[in-house]
Amino acid sequence: MVRKAVLDDVPAIHGLVEGYALEGVMLHRPVSEISEMLRDFFVYGDDGNVLGAAALHICSSDSSGDMAEIRSLAVREDAVGRGIGTALVAACLNEALSLGLKRVFALTYKTGFFTKMGFKVVDKQTLPHKIWQDCVRCAKFPWCDENAVIIELRELE
Repeated sequence: MVRKAVLDDVPAIHGLVEGYALEGVMLHRPVSEISEMLRDFFVYGDDGNVLGAAALHICSSDSSGDMAEIRSLAVREDAVGRGIGTALVAACLNEALSLGLKRVFALTYKTGFFTKMGFKVVDKQTLPHKIWQDCVRCAKFPWCDENAVIIELRELE
């Protein structure tokens, strides 16, 4: 059910992300940006319908190891609670492992969801400055109220 996104998925991914962005819980992503970053995205499909999406975006390479961010994790509201988000995060983590990444983080309002999957809450200031490039587009910048969570991938091996 989880697969890499294809070009035909862009409108559905955009619809999911935009729905949550309008609620103020996710960053807006224009169709052009989703298209440009399509290789980052996984979708969860059911009978031709996209029920969820998530992206794994490599964002830094520093002395402490390569890092990626799980972005735009969105599940259609009528499909929440069916394990779709968990399956999408697992796909992102598996890809991160296969790429040789060492850590994956997310900025989220759903901290409990991520901690159940082994992520730990950290201070946002411990994350690389490079991640804040997207944040400047957010209406809540610089007073972000999201939580940062991170997982060390060696703990999954």
